Amino acid sequence: MKRTMQILVGMVGLLNFLIGLGFLFNPSKMATEFALSPLGTQGMATMRADFPAFFLTGAIFSLIGAWRADRTPLMVPLMLLTFALLGRFVSIALDGTAPTTVPPMIIEAAMIGLLGLAYRTFGKQA
Repeated sequence: MKRTMQILVGMVGLLNFLIGLGFLFNPSKMATEFALSPLGTQGMATMRADFPAFFLTGAIFSLIGAWRADRTPLMVPLMLLTFALLGRFVSIALDGTAPTTVPPMIIEAAMIGLLGLAYRTFGKQA
């Protein structure tokens, strides 16, 4: 079970790593995929700074946790994704929903569930 969790967490890390690199090197494409509209040079700079910071940090700590089968680094992506999902619920409450509201929530919830399961698995004695 531990090996399976290492692989799955590694896949979560890789996905987030690729998204982070996408925002860093091709923010215009990522803006379209994430329904964002950056305003001018500063908007592009924000997309190149803040989004890679979120995704790459989560990715790196997921990959460290997967590589070491260590639960402690998983707290970082767990917290990042939990706050992201919380923000989506707040947005629903304040702004309503759109046809594109639910799919990213499902992906975030699945990653939280997977990372949470890995957290439990990695905490058990071998």
